[in-house]
Amino acid sequence: MSSKVLLIGTKNQGKIKEIKEALKELPFVIKSLKDFPYLPTPEESGKTFLENALIKAKFYAENTGLLTLADDSGLEVYALGGAPGIYSSRFAGPEATDEENYKKLLELLKDTPPEKRKARFVCVMVCYHPTGKYIYTEGVWEGRIALEPKGSQGFGYDPVFLVEEFNYEKTVAELPSELKNQLSHRAKALRSLKEKLPSFLAQIEAL
Repeated sequence: MSSKVLLIGTKNQGKIKEIKEALKELPFVIKSLKDFPYLPTPEESGKTFLENALIKAKFYAENTGLLTLADDSGLEVYALGGAPGIYSSRFAGPEATDEENYKKLLELLKDTPPEKRKARFVCVMVCYHPTGKYIYTEGVWEGRIALEPKGSQGFGYDPVFLVEEFNYEKTVAELPSELKNQLSHRAKALRSLKEKLPSFLAQIEAL
């Protein structure tokens, strides 16, 4: 594969860093929405992670002419019927901070015992080419919601998500980034994407 430009369809610095690290072996010049400040944000009107990821990837690819990678990810808490789900980033309101979102979650679960606080992170990633062709992958990370936030690494719900791999004794925010980038839902989706990309790009070049 020759060097190509890949647009990461987000302004979230945490996501940009994670994705860049995961794709560093691939011959891409990586750009993000920080390089396209004039672009508006499409309305995420989908009902699933896949629908929302596809809306974003398609919009940015069509408006820049670039191969675009976009994801939609969130937290599903079993005791809350899968909430906050696709509304994870705005759970406490349209302009909510990460802290406001996870504090609302902890408040809703305040009377829920540890064994019933099972949850999972879900990430659906779409790689969309301006020709209309696309591929997608999904990654899931099982865990449990903590009683209180711990750790200072990461973003989003990381401080309250206890990981299964550490017997629910460590939150994502207590893990070094290298370890998070091996275990996370986004890491799993990215690994699958890396496997699919070469044949997808070959298919595009053959058009």
